[in-house]
Amino acid sequence: MTTLTRLGADDLRAVMIAYRDALRAHQEPINRLNVYPVPDGDTGTNMALTMESVLTELEGAGPDMASVCKAIAHGSLMGARGNSGVILCQILRGLATSFADAEHVDGPVFAKGLAAATEGAYQAVGKPVEGTILTVVREAAEAATAAGVGEATLAGVLEAALARGGTALQRTPELLDVLRQAGVVDAGGTGFLLLLDAAQCVVSARPLPEPADVAAPAPAVKATGDHAGGAGDVSYEVMFLLEADDEAVGSFRERWAGIGDSIVVVGGDGLWNCHIHTDDIGAAIEAGIDAGRPRRIRVSDLAGEVEEERWVREGATGSPGSAVTTLVTEVVAVASGKGLTALFEAHGAGSVVSGGQSMNPSTAELLAAVKRCRADQVIILPNNANIMAVAEQVDGLSAKSVRVVPTTEINSGLAALVAFDPRRDVEENAKAMVAATEGLVAGEVTRAVRAFGSSVGPIAEGDWIGLGPGGIEAFAADVAGAAIGLLDALVGDASELVTLIEGEQARTEDTEVIRAWLAEHRPGAEVEVHDGGQPLYPYLVGIE
Repeated sequence: MTTLTRLGADDLRAVMIAYRDALRAHQEPINRLNVYPVPDGDTGTNMALTMESVLTELEGAGPDMASVCKAIAHGSLMGARGNSGVILCQILRGLATSFADAEHVDGPVFAKGLAAATEGAYQAVGKPVEGTILTVVREAAEAATAAGVGEATLAGVLEAALARGGTALQRTPELLDVLRQAGVVDAGGTGFLLLLDAAQCVVSARPLPEPADVAAPAPAVKATGDHAGGAGDVSYEVMFLLEADDEAVGSFRERWAGIGDSIVVVGGDGLWNCHIHTDDIGAAIEAGIDAGRPRRIRVSDLAGEVEEERWVREGATGSPGSAVTTLVTEVVAVASGKGLTALFEAHGAGSVVSGGQSMNPSTAELLAAVKRCRADQVIILPNNANIMAVAEQVDGLSAKSVRVVPTTEINSGLAALVAFDPRRDVEENAKAMVAATEGLVAGEVTRAVRAFGSSVGPIAEGDWIGLGPGGIEAFAADVAGAAIGLLDALVGDASELVTLIEGEQARTEDTEVIRAWLAEHRPGAEVEVHDGGQPLYPYLVGIE
């Protein structure tokens, strides 16, 4: 194959696809390079999820370079996950901004893009730390700039950037003591170099590197800094998209600097992706409210992630770990399906009881789950109207203080967990969690077991029906048609986020049809898809 001298719009798409594929393949090895006791999640996973958002955005982009670059910038901003994902977003935005005005990307243009990516990444981080992804990007950009003069080829610029970036990556343990103690190189820098590998794959037809067999880092490592930005002993990661005037972001950063660390704020033109590690969730969100309008708020319990990592390491080494701070309140959620169980646990539920439509758990089962909780105060999320009455009985039967947040759908249960803080008492949590569900519209798609009449027309046995808050909103002979009819009724022009949870009967091709309809008819709404694995309902829908 002939080596490309420049990248066109389709070639740039191919680079993004190759990078997504590389991150998928290297995701777990990169995750195993994480050594920080206050992680932002798994670096490999967060970078891969960020690229999935880019690829989704590219599906609707036009064929020209400007449209492709706009999709890369917007997709990475909207889908950035964790500290590493937000920094990757800024790198991609720097490249996209530099490439957008060029019909083709040659060696000098690519070098210019890497320089812009470096500048943007450093500016985004509150307290830049060397020995991280920042160092690797900067040194790769410096080499690309030096190589991108005269008759420089694109392949030559990429090769220079890869060589210098690889050397910088190997030097990261010399710059960051936590990496030296663990005997590993920086995870984010490793993920970034795969972007250059992906570009060289498209330009020179060089195969992507095979994933390395990475051993887990030393268990005794204690870090003094998080990826790219300094970090201390904080408990929570808070992330959200912020709609705010660009002029308001400076004071917003200053407020965040006073309440936490590992601060990364990226974006522009009125939309920002914001990340912080803090002990004060409320203050972090209030700063966003004062600056503009925060949305898609995500809160992660970093202490829980640390404890999980400690369990993993102790299982491998047998060494004891330190005690974890006692929780004030825990959550028991009701859900069915492995995917939903994992979703609720990932969002902070301490225990998930199997149950749902047609399989309601008993009071005894809920009581047993409450007894297993370490905390003396417990929130129950029934996630189904038929389970409410049973859940209400538990408080009178338990020595613990139990409150029920009246979630009647799975999506409202997940929304409630966003506001959960294990350090607050049960009353404060219940109030905040109820408020978090306000404004959420939920729906579901299921199959009719008999023929009957409805307000939307006669329904035959076996038809798929879309149920909303007001009852049956749509029906069709196929599941995708019913889901689209339901979404047409529930998703308005002001809707910002549509969450689809796939059940065990969902098919990939149906999901793609639904996503395509949303992209065409509700382009202003972001779409998230999760594998729930629930029976009876191929799709559960949440609209915010």
